[in-house]
Amino acid sequence: MTLFDYFRSGAAYRTRIALNLKGIAYEHHCVHLTRNGGEQHSDAYKAINPQERVPSLRLEDGTILTQSPAILEWLDEVHPEPPLLPHDPVARAKVRAVAAIIGCDVHPINNLAVLSYLRGPLEQPEENVQAWIANWIHKGFAAVEALVDDGPYCFGDKPSMADLYLIPQVFSAVRFKVPLDAYPKIRAIDETCAAHPAFEQAHPSKQPDAVSA
Repeated sequence: MTLFDYFRSGAAYRTRIALNLKGIAYEHHCVHLTRNGGEQHSDAYKAINPQERVPSLRLEDGTILTQSPAILEWLDEVHPEPPLLPHDPVARAKVRAVAAIIGCDVHPINNLAVLSYLRGPLEQPEENVQAWIANWIHKGFAAVEALVDDGPYCFGDKPSMADLYLIPQVFSAVRFKVPLDAYPKIRAIDETCAAHPAFEQAHPSKQPDAVSA
């Protein structure tokens, strides 16, 4: 398999964690989202992913999968161990709800495309952009903090899809200097995940395209 990703992309980050948890080897192909106006906009990459986003996962037979939620669901269906979702339907719904808070209500409106539009066409000063980022992270994290268990992971003693979504968003919050003092459970879950090899190896700083910026 080949994963087309970018080291700081939250969606690519959660996909790397899933691949690592499943023990699936893959080749890394960097799609630099800011260099030369963004390599995701090149004709070569648009032929892979018409939406011009990462990640994309090319399977051994050449099939291309896009959108991290679809990729994670495919991985769990084709490689069911260890499972990303619990067996109990109510527990599955709770895990999916936390994943959706991050994946639907926080990450998409804080991604590069949205922030670039705020800074560019809408001509928002950087202080407004930073306030925008913090606002949506705080709203999402307040809900997640109330919904997750007391640890060690979001729900119980094994990582689930909820953790795959949460940890990249914590990384983003730290990167944008959003204070996390109000979220002790989230901070504890982040510490637990940091010690797990699948999460540690997926961290942006460990990726071949990582830079100190």
